[in-house]
Amino acid sequence: MAGLARTDGGALSPDADGLLGRMAHAVTHRGPDERELLRSGPVGLAFTRLSLVDPAAGSQPLYSPDGSVVLIANGEVYNHRELAATLPAGSRPRNGSDCEVLVHLYQEKGLRFLDDVRGMFAIVLWDRRLNRLLFARDRFGVKPLFFHRNHERVVFGSEMKALFEDPSCPRDLDWDGALEDQAMHGAVEFTEESPKTWFRGIGLVRAGTILSIDLSDGATDEHVYWTFPDPGQPRDDLSAEEFIEEYSALFAASVAECETSDAEVGLFLSGGVDSAAIAALSTVRPRTFTALNGSTLANQDAEYGRRVADAFGLANHQVLFDVGQVPSAEEWKSLLWLLESPQCGPEIFYKRELYRFVKARFPEIKGMLLGGGADEFNGGYSVPMSGGGGWTQFQANVDEMALRDHLHRSRGVAAWWEQSELPLVRPEVLRRGAAPEDSYERFLRWKYRDVQQYNCWHEDRTAAGSGIEARVPFLDHRLVELSARVPHALRERLVWDKRMLRDGLDGVLAHEFAHRPKVPFFYGDGVRHTYRTFAAMLAADGDALLDEALSGPRAKEYLDADNARATLRRLQDDPSSGHVEFLLRVVNLGLLEQMAQQPPRPPVEAKWGPVPAELPVADWESESAAIEARVLLRPELRDTLVPALDESVMLLSDQRDPLLRYVIVDGEIEYVIDGEETPGWQRLLDAVDGQRDLAQLLAAAGCELAEVEELLVQSVELGVLTLAEPAPAAA
Repeated sequence: MAGLARTDGGALSPDADGLLGRMAHAVTHRGPDERELLRSGPVGLAFTRLSLVDPAAGSQPLYSPDGSVVLIANGEVYNHRELAATLPAGSRPRNGSDCEVLVHLYQEKGLRFLDDVRGMFAIVLWDRRLNRLLFARDRFGVKPLFFHRNHERVVFGSEMKALFEDPSCPRDLDWDGALEDQAMHGAVEFTEESPKTWFRGIGLVRAGTILSIDLSDGATDEHVYWTFPDPGQPRDDLSAEEFIEEYSALFAASVAECETSDAEVGLFLSGGVDSAAIAALSTVRPRTFTALNGSTLANQDAEYGRRVADAFGLANHQVLFDVGQVPSAEEWKSLLWLLESPQCGPEIFYKRELYRFVKARFPEIKGMLLGGGADEFNGGYSVPMSGGGGWTQFQANVDEMALRDHLHRSRGVAAWWEQSELPLVRPEVLRRGAAPEDSYERFLRWKYRDVQQYNCWHEDRTAAGSGIEARVPFLDHRLVELSARVPHALRERLVWDKRMLRDGLDGVLAHEFAHRPKVPFFYGDGVRHTYRTFAAMLAADGDALLDEALSGPRAKEYLDADNARATLRRLQDDPSSGHVEFLLRVVNLGLLEQMAQQPPRPPVEAKWGPVPAELPVADWESESAAIEARVLLRPELRDTLVPALDESVMLLSDQRDPLLRYVIVDGEIEYVIDGEETPGWQRLLDAVDGQRDLAQLLAAAGCELAEVEELLVQSVELGVLTLAEPAPAAA
C-alpha cells in the first residue's frame, strides 16, 4: 500500500493521480491480485491486494457505514471473528474481510481500537470527521510502513521505493547512522533504539504504536498501545509445569490462527525444533520447503527437514543450491533493491530463492508459515552464548555484555576492563554507582529491536517479492509476554535451551526432533561453501560488483577500497579467513547510495535468474552420497587422476619439527599441516609430484582413500591441488 496526504489544510490536485499510480506500481509485487486508487480531498490512497481471506469480497479501501472512516491495511487480523462478536449488532462487518473489523473497532473505541487485536498489520486510517490520518503497526513490526514529511504533505508506503516515486522525497543514504549501528558492525553491545530506515528524512512507524497526523495543520501525536513486557513483573503465580502448559496451549492457538486463509499456506521447514513444532501442530497439512545447499547439507538441516516432513506425512521439496550457483551482479542488485537494507546477505538470498521456487511451482500458495522469532525470546541463543558452560556461564556472559554496553557509553575507569584478561576492578566500580540491572531483561529488549530491524524486515520483503505473505506463529505477543515474565528462579529450568518449548512438545513431536540441538542456518562446518559462493559473486567479471559499489562519491569518502579488495582476495583464497557478511554490508551501502539516486525498475519488472530446481529425494539415507556429490559438485576421485600442487602453491617442511608442513599460497603461509594429527594426509602431500596418479600416491603414503578423502576434496575446492587426467601414453 502507499499514498500521500496534504497536511496544510489543502486538497490534493488531480496531478496526484499520476504519483499514486507510480507508487502503486512500485509495490505491485506485494499485492498482485488487485489494485485500487482513491483521491478525495486531502488524501490519496493506493492499495495493491494479496487476497488470502475472502478473495471475492475483501477489496480495499474499507469504509464505515457512514463513510466517515476510510482504511487500507496490509496484513492479517487473526482474531477478527472474535473481535466482531464483541461489537454492537449494527456495527458488525458486512463481508468476510479480516481487516473490516478495524473500521468498526475504531468507531467504537477510538485510539484504543488495537488493544485486543492479534495479528500482523500496517494500517492507514483516514478519519474524515476529525480530519486526521492514522498510521499504525503491529506489536513486532512484522508489516512495514514508511513515511516522509515536508511542510505541506506526507507520503507513505509499505516500502521506501514507493516514497522515492515522489520527486520531493529525499534519497540520502545515512552512511554515519548505518556504520554506527550495532546491527551492521556486530559489536557486542545492547541496543534498544528505534530501528533505522537507513535513509535520512524517512521515518518508520514504530511497532505497537499509532501515529496521528492532523491534516489541518500537521500536528502529530503518538499513542503507544503496546510495549515490550517488563520482566520486572514476573508471573510468580505459575509453576514450571504450568508455564510449559500455558506456553504450549498459546503456541498451538497461534499456529491455528496463522493458518487461517482461503488460499493455500505452505511451511519453510529447516528441521530445527521451531519449524518442526509448527509441522507437528498444523492442521492444514502444508507442503514444506527446505533449502539444500553446502551449509544445510553439512549441518543436517536439509536431511532433518525431510525427516520431519516424512514423520508427519507432509510433502517436502528440497530446493537445490549447488556450490556452483553464484548470483549474478544484476540478481544481487535486484534483491538489494527489493530489501532496501544493507543487511542483505546470504540468508536472505536463499530465503528469496525459496519463495521464487514456491511462486513458480505452486502459485496457489499465498501464505508461508515460518519458525522465526522463537530463539530471540525463548532461550534459543542460550547454549551457543554459554560457550559450553551451561546456564551460569550464559548468564555471566550476558552480564558482561550489559557491562560492556555501559562502559561503551562512559569514560574514566572503564578502561580498566580491557587491561587484563581477568578484570581487576569490580563491576560496581566500573558502573560508577549505577544500579545493577537485570542483564537478561536488557538482552530481551535488544532482541526485540533486532527482530524488527532484521528478522521481520527481510522475512516480509523476501515473501512479498513473490506475492506471498510470511506468517510467524512465534511472534504472538501472548507467547512473548509469557516468556519474558519467567521469574529469575525458573529461568534456568525454562529458558535454557528453549526448555519451555521443547518440553511442551513431549508426545507431540518425536524426541529426536524436539530435542535436536540448535544449528545456525549456514555457519559451522559448511560455512566455507556459502562464503565461497558470495566471494565469487563479488569477484565476478573482474570485481565488477565490488567496483560499482566503491565508485559512488560517498562510498569513496567512507570506504577503504584497497582494503575491501584485499578482503575479497583473502575470502577467495580461504573462505574461513573472515566473514563475508561484513564485506557485503559495505558493498550494499555503496550500491544503495547509487540505486536511490536513480531507482531501478520496480521488483515486479526486475530480471531475475533461473528459478532454483528441486532435487528429488526418495530415501535420504541410501541417496546421501549422491545428494552430497550433487550439492557440492565434488569430483569423482578415480585412481587414475593425477594430483598436483597448483602453480601458486608451495609445500615447505619445518626443520625443527619433521611432522609440520606449511602450505604457501602466493608467497604467504595459508595452511599448516600437522602430521601428528593427519599422518596419512601429510605423507600423501609429500608424495605429490604431478606425475604419479592417485592410486600410486595412496600406496606411497600407506593410507586408504577414506582417510584423506575429505581433505583431498577440500584442497581441490580451495585451489591448493589440481586433478588432471593422466597424460596419454607415447606411441
